[in-house]
Amino acid sequence: MGSRPRFIDDLSGAAPSAAAPESSDDDALLDAYSRTVIDALERVRAAVVFITVERRVPGAPERRARAGTGSGFIFTPDGYLLTNSHVVHGATHIRVQLADGTKFDADLVGDDPHSDLAVLRVGSPEPLPHVALGESGKLRVGQIAIAVGNPLGLEQTVTAGVVSALGRSLRSNSGRMIYDVIQTDAALNPGNSGGPLINSAGQVIGVNTAIIPGAQSISFATAIDTAKWVIMQIFAHGRVRRAYIGVAGMTMALPRRVQRYFDLTSDSGVRVMEIVKGSPAASGGLRTDDTIVAIDGQIVDGVDTLQRALDGTKIGRAVNVSVLRGTQRVELTVTPVEQTA
Repeated sequence: MGSRPRFIDDLSGAAPSAAAPESSDDDALLDAYSRTVIDALERVRAAVVFITVERRVPGAPERRARAGTGSGFIFTPDGYLLTNSHVVHGATHIRVQLADGTKFDADLVGDDPHSDLAVLRVGSPEPLPHVALGESGKLRVGQIAIAVGNPLGLEQTVTAGVVSALGRSLRSNSGRMIYDVIQTDAALNPGNSGGPLINSAGQVIGVNTAIIPGAQSISFATAIDTAKWVIMQIFAHGRVRRAYIGVAGMTMALPRRVQRYFDLTSDSGVRVMEIVKGSPAASGGLRTDDTIVAIDGQIVDGVDTLQRALDGTKIGRAVNVSVLRGTQRVELTVTPVEQTA
């Protein structure tokens, strides 16, 4: 009789498989990945909140209706929260629920539609669980990214992936570009807005903000370094005061020979792509294709840095703008005005 067929799961008399050690290694890797995700979540989950908002019913000012839900996270023990502006903008009542079911009414401390960020505060007699804020400037493409939030009202939902790309741009609801946005393949859905994107150490590296409808695993988060700046502005002024010079630009790498020639310490700057007619930049002599490398001696290595440099302290004050123009470094004087829209 011929030998009987050997099925995959028939191990009788089977010789040791060369693939077995690889399978064991794969299991070990999976376990390590799982432990990493679980440990990171343990550090933040208690501080992630479920937000519900009410807005006035058009035509019936005395009536309020539940207008939406979103996510957020507590970043100080005395109850300050961060979320997206579009989650709470225009709300007449904001309710926050912690992971343990505790509910608070929340006050809006400051709202910045231009960066799609908002700061809330809840009152609590006891210190609240809070997250640690990381540094998005140190991120690397390919590192673990974990999103926590309340998509479609499903509380404390966790998705994980990697940082897919850095330095993306995203247009906010106000029409202003948000720069240095993190792209991730951690799955997001409506309701994730405002929740934290964390790294493997459980530090918040971004605020989950947007998805591309119909796309597969393309999601975006506002970088936490941008969020820190917005938080400080809101704490100081109750809003974000920005200086405006009237340029549109993009972050550009500087060749090493250019760095050496101009004795620059940064390997990038902001290439001016467009100048608004009649703007401070136009009056100050900036030109398209100039590369901005410093403002008042502060290094400008990208669009996000340029935006931070143009803070409220620069409004109405002449500042020095250093640009590379052809084979020359040119020093210009520009007087920013306050951004009004």
